[in-house]
Amino acid sequence: HYRTPRNRGELDPPAVSAEGHNPLCGDEIRIYLEVRDGVVVDVKFSGSGCSISQSSASMMTSAVKGKDVAHVRAVVRKFKSMMTVEEDGDGPVDEALSLGDLEALQGVVKFPVRIKCATLGWNTLLDALNAATA
Repeated sequence: HYRTPRNRGELDPPAVSAEGHNPLCGDEIRIYLEVRDGVVVDVKFSGSGCSISQSSASMMTSAVKGKDVAHVRAVVRKFKSMMTVEEDGDGPVDEALSLGDLEALQGVVKFPVRIKCATLGWNTLLDALNAATA
């Protein structure tokens, strides 16, 4: 996903976008999101950063594209739970929900300083999702 990222690019309006930045390592990401009738019709990302942040963003866009908003939020909760980043108000984690290929990123938890890299795109996705559904 780092060498051949999926869904890299930008979306034109009416898509919304959100920007994320990790000041610890310089990762920057922008998520573009088009939600129509409660479904993520299209999602793309741009930016620069380490292989973990860029791979995670690529895998994330593949996992949420074409899914309804409730499912996307459930996938985000599950991923952040896997990364051991649970925050108040995230809601319950669906333990039966499979993350598929995203589980390959589970090894990142062995390096706590890199968890922010892996979750940057996901947190930015939530910001874009909140803007799109507001």
